Parts: sequence; structure tokens; C-alpha cells
Amino acid sequence: MSKKDGRQIAHENARNCLHAIHRLGWLRSKDLAAICWVRWAYRPSGPPNLAPVKPTASSLRMAQRTMRRLLDARMVIKGRGPDGSVIYALSEGGARALKAAGMAAISGKDLVRGFSSAYYRHRCIANEIAISGIVQGFRASTEREISQGLWLGSEAGIAGKRPDVLLRSGNQVWWVEVERSRKNARDYKAFLTWMGKVLQDKGRRDGSHLLGPGQVWGRVIFICTPAFEAKLRKDLNGMGWTRQQVDALSCFQTALYSFEDTLFP
Repeated sequence: MSKKDGRQIAHENARNCLHAIHRLGWLRSKDLAAICWVRWAYRPSGPPNLAPVKPTASSLRMAQRTMRRLLDARMVIKGRGPDGSVIYALSEGGARALKAAGMAAISGKDLVRGFSSAYYRHRCIANEIAISGIVQGFRASTEREISQGLWLGSEAGIAGKRPDVLLRSGNQVWWVEVERSRKNARDYKAFLTWMGKVLQDKGRRDGSHLLGPGQVWGRVIFICTPAFEAKLRKDLNGMGWTRQQVDALSCFQTALYSFEDTLFP
């Protein structure tokens, strides 16, 4: 097999970056380094480890170099997050290039026009989780794909709800929720009801009715603050849940990600 030349490698790097941005909506250079310059596992070796992928310094430099070329070629547009980070989305030209390759891509110009600090941090964490799952070999549905109905639950959701990220391996399904703070009262009540439906569905002897034939629940994983975990456990206990039931269905990760806003002075 002949060795790839530099131009061919650069073309493949650019294509991979465009595809990653298409799937996740917008990405920072470090996100692109993590998904495009880190080797993916063929299949998961166990349950998801949702810690962020740490790319090498050389991978980050390659990602930055590739994004400069894509900007010069007008394949991507850039914006700036509330923390000062540069974020990249597909331009009209980038979307056309992916469409020519058979992907239903659209421009991300509306995605980078402005958003709150809380929304930005939430999406950063959801993207990092999806990237971590992809690198570990899971079939991941990203927050962007889920918002478009391009996932297991399509437009309707599962029992009327959508996750922030969904990870699948074999017939197992892991549902990921990124929760910075308590939901409003109406949404929180609906969420507790949904949790009850999932607990019941997980225990069915004839298999899950919510996920579909052959699919089984792994865990509902919460990336959250300690205060959110304490609140949810207390409220589920008040509804009659035992600690064993909560732990059988749920997993809480309170130290993997920071929800604090990092703003430039």
C-alpha cells in the first residue's frame, strides 16, 4: 500500500472535521482534536466513562491548522463563546461539500449568532460527552442530532422526553442528562413522572416497551451538581423509591465537569 502524501492527509483531516461539526453543530479546536485526532475503539470495553477526552498538544495544533485552512476555503464560519473560545460551524460551502458526499448537512450560521453563557456551557459539556462516547466505541446520538429527531426516539422522544446525549452498545442504551440546576416546577414534575415510567419499563420481563424490540436500559446518567443529586434523591425517596431502585436506574457524576462560567476579563 502506497504511503499517503501530505495533501491527501490534509484533505482527509478537513473532511473529518467537517463531518464532526455536522454531527455536533459547532465545536472548538480542542473538541475537534479530541474526535478527529484520537484513535477510536472498535467497540466499548465496558459501561461508558464520560470523562472528557484529552487530546495531545500536537493533535490540537493539527486541529487548529486544519480549521485555518477550512476558514480560508470558506467551508466553516467562526463565532466566539462567552468564555472567549473560538467555535466553528459549517458555512454554506461546507454544507454543500457534505451534501455532495451524501450527507443531509445544513449551514450552522444560526447556531453561532449568540446564546447565553448557561446554554453555551451546557452544549460544551454535551459535546464532550458525545465525543468521549464515540472515541470509546459507542454509537452516540449527539445533542444536535437529537434536536433534529435523528436518534432512536425520533421527533416524539421516548415517553415524551429527549436526552442530551444517547449512547448505545449492542442492545444496551445509556441515557445522559446534563443538569446544571433544578428545572422549573412543571418540567421537574414531568421529569419525575418520566423517571417512574423508565423504572417500570426497565423491570419488564417481556422487554422494554419504551425503547423498542431488543433494546434494554443501561442507566440514566446524570452529569450534575451535588445539589441536584441530593434534591433528586430526596424527591424520589419521597415518592416511595428505595435507594436500591435509584441506584439500579441512575448514575450521578458530579465531579467530571465544571458548570462554572469562565469569562475573559
